[in-house]
Amino acid sequence: MNDATDGERATLRRVRRLLRFLAYGTDWLAFAHPVIAAAFRGPIKDPVRNVWVVRWAVLACAGTIPLALICGPLRGIPLYWRFIDMSFGIVGVVPLLIVLRALRPLVERAERAGAAGHPPTAVTG
Repeated sequence: MNDATDGERATLRRVRRLLRFLAYGTDWLAFAHPVIAAAFRGPIKDPVRNVWVVRWAVLACAGTIPLALICGPLRGIPLYWRFIDMSFGIVGVVPLLIVLRALRPLVERAERAGAAGHPPTAVTG
């Protein structure tokens, strides 16, 4: 039993030394997904008032490209892995742009109502 444990420890040390970029995938994934999901509670509840969250998410998707290109080499992440990381931003922005396009008439209507002196009404779904 002790030999197997020592062997496992040696393997883990070797993996950490040779494949240090694996932490890149686990450290941010564990924290970021629930945080990002929580941020979208607002747009689900009141999309017009919280359209800024969707716009922020578009910027975050765009930010994956320079992040992967700048920080990837610093962490020793292989080029092909950086392209995979960048693809998440490219693929992720597609549904966000669809949502923004669908929200545009609602936001414009709320802005016209606000300019006319009427308080904007919440859109709930």
